[in-house]
Order: sequence, then C-alpha cells, then structure tokens
Amino acid sequence: MTVHAQAPTRPDQTFLRRAWAEAKLGHYSATLQALTPYQPNNTDQIDLLRATCLAATGRIKEAASLFCALASKAPTEQHPLHMLADLLIPQERRHDLLPVCRAALKLTPQDARLYDLLGDILLQLGQYDAGIENLRHSVTLRPDNSTSLNLLAMALYERGKSDEALALLNNTLTTTPDHAGTLSNIGCILSGLGRLQEALTFYNKAIHLYPDHAQIRLNHSIALLKAGRYAQGWREHEWRLQLPGHTSLPPTTLMPTLSHSTGPQANLHGKRILITQEEGLGDTLMYLRYIEPLAQRGAITHLWVPQTLGALCRRVRGAAFVQVGGSVPEFDWHCPFISLPRVFSATSYGMGAAVPYLKASARKVKAFAKLVPQNDKLNVGLVWGGAPRPNTVGPHMTDRKRSMPLATLAPLAKLAGLNLISLQKGPYAHDSAPPPAGMTLLDPTPHLHTLDDTAALLMSIDVLVSVDTSCVHLAGGLGRPVILLDRFDNCWRWLHGTPNSPWYPTLRIIRQTEPRQWGPVIAQLCQALTAMAHHKKDRTRTAS
Repeated sequence: MTVHAQAPTRPDQTFLRRAWAEAKLGHYSATLQALTPYQPNNTDQIDLLRATCLAATGRIKEAASLFCALASKAPTEQHPLHMLADLLIPQERRHDLLPVCRAALKLTPQDARLYDLLGDILLQLGQYDAGIENLRHSVTLRPDNSTSLNLLAMALYERGKSDEALALLNNTLTTTPDHAGTLSNIGCILSGLGRLQEALTFYNKAIHLYPDHAQIRLNHSIALLKAGRYAQGWREHEWRLQLPGHTSLPPTTLMPTLSHSTGPQANLHGKRILITQEEGLGDTLMYLRYIEPLAQRGAITHLWVPQTLGALCRRVRGAAFVQVGGSVPEFDWHCPFISLPRVFSATSYGMGAAVPYLKASARKVKAFAKLVPQNDKLNVGLVWGGAPRPNTVGPHMTDRKRSMPLATLAPLAKLAGLNLISLQKGPYAHDSAPPPAGMTLLDPTPHLHTLDDTAALLMSIDVLVSVDTSCVHLAGGLGRPVILLDRFDNCWRWLHGTPNSPWYPTLRIIRQTEPRQWGPVIAQLCQALTAMAHHKKDRTRTAS
C-alpha cells in the first residue's frame, strides 16, 4: 500500500476497507507503513488497525497498550483483541495471540474479557487445563456474566467434565432462564452424551425464544438426525444455508423436496440439476447415493466436485456430467450434496441407492492389487487421523477428538496374522516415519493421488480400520468392510448406542465410552482383528 503524501485528518472508508483486506492477506508490515500519516488516537478504527498490525509484527507492548485503551472505551462490548484473533486464527497463528493477550492482562488484570479470550485460545491449542483456569478466573471477576459462564461450561465439556458443565449451565438458567445460548449449549452437551430427547427439549426452548437463529436451528437439526428423526432433521438442516461458507447460488433455484406426486416439483424430466460440493469430502461421498435416484426421475445430473473426486464420480450410476473446476454452468435447479437427503426425504429413496453405489476402476484395481501382500494374513488398512484444519475453530477442535497418534495403534503390532497397510494422508502421515516399535507398516500412499486411487486399493484390502474420516465413507460406499473407531461425542450419522450404521451395512462401530479414552476401543479392535485373521487363515487353508 502507498503512503499518503500529506497526513489526512481522518481516513476514508475506501482506505480502511483496503487496509483490512491487506491485513487479512497477512501484509501487516506494509499496512502498518501505510498508517504512518495517521497520528495515534486519530480514530478508533485506525487505532484498532494499528494495534492489530503491531501485534502481528511482534511489537507486543505497543499493541497491548492500544488494545487496552480501545477496550476501556467500550467495557461492555467484545474486547478489541478479538479482531486480532479473527485474523490470526485463519492464518494458523494461534500461538502469536498468547503474548499480546498476556501483555494486555498485565495492563488491565481485572478485564474478564481477556481471560475469556486467552482461555479460549489455550483450549484451541489443546492446553485444556490452562484454558479452564483462565475461564474460571473470568467467572470470579463477573460471576453473573452469561458469556463467561457458557465459555467455561463448554470448556469443561471439552475436557470431559460433562456433569460439571451441565451443573454450571443449569445454575446459569436460574438467573437467566431465557438465555438462548445457554439452552442451546445444554442441548449440545446432552446430544453429545446421547441424551437426545432431553437435548431436543432444550433446543425447542431456545428456538421458541429465537426462531430465526440459524446456528441454534442447525444444532437442533444435528440432534434430530442423531436421534434418527431424518425427515424433520433434513428440513431443519437447511438452516445451515443461512450461515457463511455454504452455497452462494440463489435460493430461488434451490432444488425442492420431491414427493410421490406427479406435480411440477416431481417432474424432473429434462431438468438439469447442478449438484455442488459444500463441505467435507466425506459428506459428498455419503450423498453420492442419491445421484442414481435423481436420474431415475428423468433429471440430467451435473456434478460439480473437487479434482480428487472427479474420476470416481464419473462412474456413479446416473451421473450425466461431472465438472471439476471452472465456472457456474447453466442449470434449472441447484442442490448442494448435503441437501440431497432432504430432497428425497418424502420418497421411497430416503436413504438413497443401495450400497455399493460407488465403483472402483477395474484397471486400477488390478494395478493396485500388486501393492498389497498376497498371503493368508489379514490385510488391514489404517487411517488414524483426519484433516486438522487449523485455520478454523470448530473443525479443528473436532479433529482433536476424532484423531489419534499412530502410537495409539501400537498394540496391533503384537497381533499375529495381520498385514498393516497405511492409507493415511495429510499431516498425520508423518507419524508413520518411523512407526511404533515392532510395527511393520506398509505404505502405498505415494501411489494414491486421488480418491479414485484409494478406492482401487481398498478393493484389495480385507478391512479398513479408520477414525471418522472420508475414507470410511469411501469404503462404505464401495461395500468394503470397515471398522470405525469413533469418538465419544460422535457425529450424528453414526447415531448413538449402536455398533451398526443404516448408511453402510458393512460398517462396524467401536466407540469410546469416555471422552478421549482410546484404550478400551483399541482393546476391542484387537479382539475383532484377531478373529478376522483366524477366519481368513482357516478360509485360505480350506480353499487350498
């Protein structure tokens, strides 16, 4: 950015918008230089921008002083340091928030808002006890503040202290019974514990107070789906489209819900339906089951997917067009993949086409079979980590719970009759170099460039063992045996209290009985794999 030749009295809005845009790109030094003509205390907007750039470039004391001065002007509003957090978290710079938060606390040690922010950042970094300590201190400073109380309660829940979290929130309701956030958070915790009917009661109370609150409605939908109440859950799940990060296509052309009727909404003959990627790859793989039923209604299906899914999607029955990249094509209706279950919820295809609805390339299956041992041992594919997504908050925190280090699977090394094969991609793959002592881990992943490649390899593996990742959906959609190692407060799609899934008949679930405790899960896994290994060996002997 260029420096003004003469110091203007006040910045114009165009300058400020451009300056914040540069900061979002991480250009803090250049933005700070562009602020030179403006004296400190020019405007709060300039001071906030300057404080942000000072902190991001390591000038901690100057930044903290400015942030605290701004905070003193609005003691009942969110602390201005949240603006810095909003910028640095997407840039994966959480650690850089700690020194400026602590410097600000030295200047204003009675500002509870700082303890809230510091505690939240520490939780995101996995420092649970330190985070909770800061949040407890915040509550001592303002014991009746709903924001601080809710932050502490959800931190306790993350730490596995659900009883204490619920007690705190219920006590909060005695003074603020109509606080929708508290009601929703109670619902969230109860849903995670599998107390689904209770959870729905609290969500309904929150919705009664704030019927148009999109996040509460979305959370409510997740509880409904986890309870297996699919028809209502899918309708409610459409509230996600009111939140940022979802489809930008016009709501007027969003695919309507189908029915058994023959009215205009049921007649899809010749209609081009644009089906778009929305969130994770696992969601898309799960909902590809609806493409064939859509084509059977006469629709021309146009799938718009990431590169890694392109080849696999071209073999999905009913997929007329598969687009990777490019611009928005012509269409009559559009539908995010996650809305497809809602579209079919009132039809006989509520669960989509039968498994297998995915198909691997015959040519690749033959080629990748050479990467897998051909003996009487059980070929076990392993995936122990998901996508950390450190530039987000919710998905990053979820990944901490669903993923594990490879060392957690070390007991598998002691089992006879197994060939352990890594299918792990991404940051967690670094755990395999070297693997735990005594573990021999085959690694064909350098040959896996797309999910089409992974699908082909899965056809030569006897069972996939995975935490909750897209690979589970890929194997399940192919009809391959899967053992899912599931976290305690699991995703809605795996229901609650059942080892089976209505979505994938070849899937078995082994779930934590206590938060973050993988030991009993691995013990059950060892038993299951030992039995499967014996069965394969006996079957091989009989065949020979």
